[in-house]
Amino acid sequence: MLYFFSGTDREKARAALNAALEKAAKKVSRIARVTDANTRADLQSVLQGGGMFGETRTIVFDGTLANEEMRDLVTNSLPALKESRETFFILEERPDADTRKRIEKYAERSERFDTAGKRRDGSVFAMANALAKRDKRALWLNYQGELAKGTAPEAIHGVLFWGAKDMLLRSRVGGSSERAQKLVAALAELPHESRRRGEELEYALERFVLSGL
Repeated sequence: MLYFFSGTDREKARAALNAALEKAAKKVSRIARVTDANTRADLQSVLQGGGMFGETRTIVFDGTLANEEMRDLVTNSLPALKESRETFFILEERPDADTRKRIEKYAERSERFDTAGKRRDGSVFAMANALAKRDKRALWLNYQGELAKGTAPEAIHGVLFWGAKDMLLRSRVGGSSERAQKLVAALAELPHESRRRGEELEYALERFVLSGL
């Protein structure tokens, strides 16, 4: 089964995805995430199935269409994803019109969140910049500021995750990607870890911000 979330309003699209994942987490033993920072081999491994024990998974493809090496593999797999007993989520910000139509053709449900021409509040992205610069103080202050403005923790997590992925893609060009890889892995795991601990995502994010990563 396939669900599709898209649009230029990253916060709303990711919040809708996270809400859907919260429900899915109650029914499956594992949530796997593939992003544009992964490799084609990573994607192929996920598409091969749940492993020797046949576990039922929920799989998230987060921005994978931005990776040219994975794009055709995702789009060619759409019929199989629709018929799969596992649940697949696709999150894309700006798919082209043809790709959008193709995904919507196979999706059980499609939700689109666009900014409708409104000027985006870019202050939340200061956190991503602070993360990249390893500026712990600025990261903490911006995090607290976003919470004070009422920004949802899911949206904050989405921006930090986006920032970490951007760091990883840039580091692969310039070398030295070890820290970026750790950040992507830590942020991908954070929502699942918070559920296992039985704590609010806000407090899991606070621990991450204070960790000095």
